[in-house]
Amino acid sequence: MTETAQKWAQASVDVMYPNDHMAQSMGIKITEIAPGYAKATMTVRKDMLNGHAMTHGGATFALADTAFAYACNTYNKVTVASGCDITYSAPSHEGDILTAVAKETILMERSGIYDITITKQDGTIVALFRGRSRTISGQLIPDTEETKK
Repeated sequence: MTETAQKWAQASVDVMYPNDHMAQSMGIKITEIAPGYAKATMTVRKDMLNGHAMTHGGATFALADTAFAYACNTYNKVTVASGCDITYSAPSHEGDILTAVAKETILMERSGIYDITITKQDGTIVALFRGRSRTISGQLIPDTEETKK
């Protein structure tokens, strides 16, 4: 990985996160970023629990989808989800700290596949998520004399 590639990856977080109101409202933090890679964390709150006092699947999904979004936007190209699926493998509960690690599996022209593993603090895998991305028109950071360096 080049220094320039890492700068673009970090810039994607700097541009996207201030407008990512969903992630902010859920307390999701992007803790690591690199080209094609992102790590996000979230502490499970009471308002994220379902009727069984377990983390609602939608909250777990949102964490995984957030990590996916940041991983596939690290190249300064506006990229969106074209599809995804999730498999839940273990419950989590209030107070658990969930971590989603998103890794690019394949990138081919405008399409990509990303695998995201969601674990809780003891290492238990809570869910596996696979996202399919599609690059659309536009850049996260417009070209300027400074960005061309």
